[in-house]
Amino acid sequence: MYDFSKVVITSSPHIKSKEDTKSIMLDVLIALIPSLFVSTYVFGFRAVLMTAVSVIACMVFEAIYDKIVGKENTIMDLSAAVTGVLLAFVCPVTLPYWMLIIGDGIAIIFAKCLFGGLGKNFINPALAGRAFLLASWPVAMTTWARPHSQIGIISNSQEAIDAFSAATPMAIIKGSAEGDLPSMMSMFLGQCGGSMGEVSAIALLIGGAYLLMRKVITIHIPAAYILTVAVIALIFPMGDLSRIESLAYSVLGGGLMLGAIFMATDYSTTPVSKKGQIVFGIGCGLLTVMIRYFGGYPEGVCYSILLMNTTVWLIDKYTRPTKFGAPAKQKKEG
Repeated sequence: MYDFSKVVITSSPHIKSKEDTKSIMLDVLIALIPSLFVSTYVFGFRAVLMTAVSVIACMVFEAIYDKIVGKENTIMDLSAAVTGVLLAFVCPVTLPYWMLIIGDGIAIIFAKCLFGGLGKNFINPALAGRAFLLASWPVAMTTWARPHSQIGIISNSQEAIDAFSAATPMAIIKGSAEGDLPSMMSMFLGQCGGSMGEVSAIALLIGGAYLLMRKVITIHIPAAYILTVAVIALIFPMGDLSRIESLAYSVLGGGLMLGAIFMATDYSTTPVSKKGQIVFGIGCGLLTVMIRYFGGYPEGVCYSILLMNTTVWLIDKYTRPTKFGAPAKQKKEG
């Protein structure tokens, strides 16, 4: 006779999976490795050190917060490590370490922990940290290093850093900076100025393909986001570029690839349904183009995703699926 004392009674849903938060975050970290390799090749070992500092700072901030409020330590789920890598990737390699650490604190404590921790934050922590840094130190956050300029790993005077500075492709196209526009192949491979993790489209695509293969993300948000920007850039070319050049530079330039693949797909800050994810991606694309074309800032990915994060509740409300076999009235209300 079966021993019913061994039966565990729990509430629904009764779904079992080998995947957990730690394994998902580990997959994201693995997917970011190609971008770290390219960033290290382009900007030197300082890129590795900045990434390590950011990861350690995020994990320390989360551990301190958990200790203060009496929560179980959550740093081993690797979500703080992912935030640290992503925040470092959206900053210039010339950014002083102490500024990066402050951004880590804002990302972990104010954008994540104060809202209840992982899964309860309504905006992307890494992008919130970047937005704070850009508002607080705009010059430092827009000082880009030339490829292979060999920025020192420990300390640099501002004069030395300025000597290595270079304009980003998006700033050159917008006319807010002077310089020679890099070739599309250079942007694809990562031989241009920009934030650490956004300079190489091919590295980001490799990481995105890995996440899709592992089913960590779906194609809906990245495809909707990138295609929206591409179509508008093709119909309404930027600056003096041809239609094809406008499409290529809009997609390969700036933080579009990094944002679409790794930021806009964050589970807790994006819609649940596939229809909602497509709406979210299109919204991110439209806002990115509006900021790039009409705003004073040549890049719009960060603020676009943050703004769309605040609309997720509304998107979920109007795109959630209805119960199978529900009466027409419930379907309409749903």
